[in-house]
Amino acid sequence: MTDLSVTDLSAPGRVVVVTGGSRGIGRGIVEAFLARGAVVETCGRSAPAALISVEGREAAFTAVDVRDPAAVQAWVDGIVARHGGIDVLVNNAGGAPLVDFSDSSIRLLTKVLELNLTSAVIVTHAARDALREGSCVLSISSMSGARPSPGSAVYGAAKAGLDALTASLAAEWAPRVRVNALRCGHVDSDGGDEHFGDAASKARIAATIPSRRMATPADIGDVCLLLASPLARHVTGAVLDVDGGGEWPAFLMESRTALVPPTPGEPT
Repeated sequence: MTDLSVTDLSAPGRVVVVTGGSRGIGRGIVEAFLARGAVVETCGRSAPAALISVEGREAAFTAVDVRDPAAVQAWVDGIVARHGGIDVLVNNAGGAPLVDFSDSSIRLLTKVLELNLTSAVIVTHAARDALREGSCVLSISSMSGARPSPGSAVYGAAKAGLDALTASLAAEWAPRVRVNALRCGHVDSDGGDEHFGDAASKARIAATIPSRRMATPADIGDVCLLLASPLARHVTGAVLDVDGGGEWPAFLMESRTALVPPTPGEPT
């Protein structure tokens, strides 16, 4: 019987690489691994105001455009020179503005595709020889890749592609490297007001989620810890829903049946 002690989630000395780890979900992931003793390397387009630190351990930051293969390869080579290899790679960099497909320029749509899918291809390919035996790759996907996403159509298409990449690489790289993805639901993080509105709007959105709340970056970081741990040793090729139970179907919201979730402030 497996010992489900908390030490199974510890990561002392493990080298963890997180793209886009300066803020939002990425920061939550970086902090989760730092708290468990990992050595964390992260990157972004520009340096944060201060390095991320947890209990005296700091994440190393490098300014990198993850859409640039040469820059990414140089970053990965530097990590290998400093630490000898990579134990956990988290493809987190991503995001997109809310805008109708017809109103978007092809330049914007291409950039969204590059940031949310091509960058993960570039980073994972660059790290392929640096990944140690028993290492894992995690990619931060979205429920937008599994259901219609008006206003972010190409973002959803990119995340669907990321899910497909996960399944294929898991088959190609097994058993040396495990490859999984997190299909995230609504996450209230930096910049959340732009997508979700004010506090009242967020409360209405939270009421449509079975868990009755939006996720936090720490929630996503904790699931990354689990999937990177020995407890998930037989999990590869999976796209794990991390969405608090999903979303209430629109037809139930419109039909006003007894299954409609309560409005904010009502007892559950």
